[in-house]
Amino acid sequence: MDGIGTFVAEKWVETHSKRVLILKMVLDNGLLNVLMVYAPHSVKPEEEKENFWNEVFHLVSCIPQNEMVVLAGDINGHVGSSNVGYDWMHDGFGYGDRNGDGSRILAFVHEAAMVYATARPCALRVL
Repeated sequence: MDGIGTFVAEKWVETHSKRVLILKMVLDNGLLNVLMVYAPHSVKPEEEKENFWNEVFHLVSCIPQNEMVVLAGDINGHVGSSNVGYDWMHDGFGYGDRNGDGSRILAFVHEAAMVYATARPCALRVL
């Protein structure tokens, strides 16, 4: 069965579907909305993937501009190493080629006025 999960106090979580929940955290400088997602795999029907991204876009667009938003989880796509056409939001760090689901991710990030952040490997410094 597809789904996502996390361990937090129930009062901080809004479950929207089996693939999307929002964790709301009050910080000193405002409200942080962490959308925890589990995107459909590439072998799933296009309609299922389109419905998922429409749901996520709707949820993000309903969050007030003065609140912070983070999209996290298993996004199931390869954005690849090329940032051609997305250089303002994709730093070019990645691997391999972009697939159709990766293009959908970047289109979402663009439409939602977000940036795509990756974890970069760093050198271990021994003191």
